[in-house]
Amino acid sequence: MRKLIVGLVFVLALALAADFGTAAYSEYRVSRALRDGGDLVSDPQVTIHGFPFLTQAADGRYGRVEIRAQDVPTDYVEKTTIEATLRGVRIPASDLLDGSVRTVPMDQLDARVRIDATDLGRFLEIPDLQVSTPPADRSDGTGGSGGSGETTAGAVVLTGTVPVGPLDTAVSVTAELRLDGGTVSIVASDLYFGPEGQADFTIPEFLKPAVLGLFTRTIDEQQLPFGILPTSVYAEGGQIVIEGSAEDVTIELDEIRTP
Repeated sequence: MRKLIVGLVFVLALALAADFGTAAYSEYRVSRALRDGGDLVSDPQVTIHGFPFLTQAADGRYGRVEIRAQDVPTDYVEKTTIEATLRGVRIPASDLLDGSVRTVPMDQLDARVRIDATDLGRFLEIPDLQVSTPPADRSDGTGGSGGSGETTAGAVVLTGTVPVGPLDTAVSVTAELRLDGGTVSIVASDLYFGPEGQADFTIPEFLKPAVLGLFTRTIDEQQLPFGILPTSVYAEGGQIVIEGSAEDVTIELDEIRTP
């Protein structure tokens, strides 16, 4: 009986090793194809979810695949992080294992571009920029526009050191993240003195337009991975996230970055 148990454990260990090893190799092949085709600076992270992997491979259908590439340069900021979530992916096992897969059909594709506060700060020329969302409850009048407690979808608090008259001063503003087609606009609407704000003084009224203008900028014609057009923009975890999705699509792995 002991030998039988040991044997079963050994077989199970071999099966698990084979499953994880095959999954890791497949993820590597997809990662290399993405890097070579997208001219990325490093191998993107590819994760094929679901267990066991070999069962999915035999069926040629994978429930969810995550792709994440960091330090991707753009025309407007030094670098971004791009992500894609592929659901209901259909790839023959032979194409996946030998690295010949290029065209990938799927049920749904969710694509994102993440811009860190540091890189957004370079774009706005505010090196110490911080990004946070306003508190959920603004009934006290500390948020929104003009202290009215009103807000819009995509509201965000931006904090950074900017010139206010003759002095460089820490300022917090409430801004709206707007999406018009492929264009993302960051529009500062008012000074912010709420919980996330750092400003503890009143800026003269005549200087407010100039200060708000320093936090206002437009990012033209933003495209997401595999050419998906953005449908939403929001702040999350100190980042600006531009997101979009499509259903019943087929992508080319060498087009993770499109002109």
